[in-house]
Amino acid sequence: MPAPSAETFARLAESIAIPEAAQRPTKPVIEVFTGRELATVPVGTAQDAVDAIARARVAQRQWAQRTPAQRAKIFDRYYTSVLENRDALMDMAQAETGKSRASALEEVLDIAMTARYYARTAPKLLAPRRVQGMLPGLTKTVVRHQPKGVVGVISPWNYPMTLAVSDAIAALMAGNAVVIKPDSQTPYCALACAELLYQAGLPRELFAVVPGPGSVVGTAIVENTEYLMFTGSTATGKTLAEQAGRRLIGYSAELGGKNPMIVTAGANLKKVAEAAVRACFSNSGQLCISIERIYVEKSVADEFTRVLGKRVADMKLGAGYEFGPEMGSLISVAQVETVTKHVNDAVTKGATVVTGGKARPDLGPLFFEPTLLTGVTEDMECAANETFGPLVSIYPVDNVEQAIAKANDTEYGLNASVWAASTSQGEAIAARIHAGTVNVNEGYGPTWGSTGAPMGGMGVSGVGRRHGAEGLLKYTEAQTVATTRVVNLGGPTWMPNTLWAKLMPHAIKLLRFLPGR
Repeated sequence: MPAPSAETFARLAESIAIPEAAQRPTKPVIEVFTGRELATVPVGTAQDAVDAIARARVAQRQWAQRTPAQRAKIFDRYYTSVLENRDALMDMAQAETGKSRASALEEVLDIAMTARYYARTAPKLLAPRRVQGMLPGLTKTVVRHQPKGVVGVISPWNYPMTLAVSDAIAALMAGNAVVIKPDSQTPYCALACAELLYQAGLPRELFAVVPGPGSVVGTAIVENTEYLMFTGSTATGKTLAEQAGRRLIGYSAELGGKNPMIVTAGANLKKVAEAAVRACFSNSGQLCISIERIYVEKSVADEFTRVLGKRVADMKLGAGYEFGPEMGSLISVAQVETVTKHVNDAVTKGATVVTGGKARPDLGPLFFEPTLLTGVTEDMECAANETFGPLVSIYPVDNVEQAIAKANDTEYGLNASVWAASTSQGEAIAARIHAGTVNVNEGYGPTWGSTGAPMGGMGVSGVGRRHGAEGLLKYTEAQTVATTRVVNLGGPTWMPNTLWAKLMPHAIKLLRFLPGR
């Protein structure tokens, strides 16, 4: 199966929110597996972003007048369309990122699940909600959720489909418009998702894709939208948080992680090793929630290292648009250099390579073997810094208490994995881990795929949550409307103020007998 055709790229380019795009400077889009040029994409300017936001703002006013149930019909159709077009979407994801077919499928399934979840739940979550008023019978209080306006999304290259459109689905369902700046390496992934949205009935101006440099287009988005959603590095996330803070706009971000796995004595080591391949090396390790640190009780550490080392050594690497290879390519020279640097630094300082540790130019220009290290110490770069690649370290620990302490000894707090002798022990350990998501008996999939539950990071791993009710309502402004009936708070006109003042404290005391008060 070949990469997407030139005709496909030309068709998708028509959806770029840049006027007279054919006359603009362009940037090449590269097939990661081979290094050959697939297409070009026009480079947007700050004015392009400002203009797209202005058009989106006009369209959003009409969109907000539709009921949530009316909006949901579009995303129900989108859910079906994504699944029907899954092969074409996977082709594009693989072409622009070099990931394996299985990792590309993860993106497609996540988009579909998110669309279906919010199409089903958003109408109820956004419905006006009656709450107990200040004085029951005298006041009626209703909480409403109004859209923010135009939401800016700055999405990364590692999951360029789901992280472009899944957050946008919630924002759009809440009544907002979205202007997105995709990563410059993966713009057509966002455009492929946009095309299906338009076909499902979403007005084009409501979801505008403006490719271009983050320092230019991204800055314009931050400076002109009412809310910002970002996925990327902690360093960039801090800068964007400062910019959003100066404007007092809402901000949510999923950032970096140095995610731990805990393996206790009594765990099924073969089962752990099989899952660890997914947990550590899905998307070639280029995943914020992938595992990079494994803490194993000493009594089983040698055996686990042997079992996992053999399984990783047997992993199938390869390029191609079909299922089979377990791991694909890294996306860029910079990623290969980072992994190489971390491995070489660790080995120079005394770490042992259990398996892997080398680039594989025989498979493609950006391939690197899945790598397992032991003997990693605190002075090594890979010990505390996120590698964001196929590099994992095993650390023997004396007991579970030490494993928990080591897992929590980080400024990050995004994801974790726990494997224990029993489910109850695993869940007890999970409750003590400082991370936004913790998977018991798996690596990352169940918490990410639980679209009804919030997903996000603690510490420097993020702000806010995606998925669940929180992932929708963050794109709204809560408005309280209280209606006074019968008599206002100043009391009846015929009653002396002194008498009213004496009665009110007694009335307030009676409220404690009411449910919820």
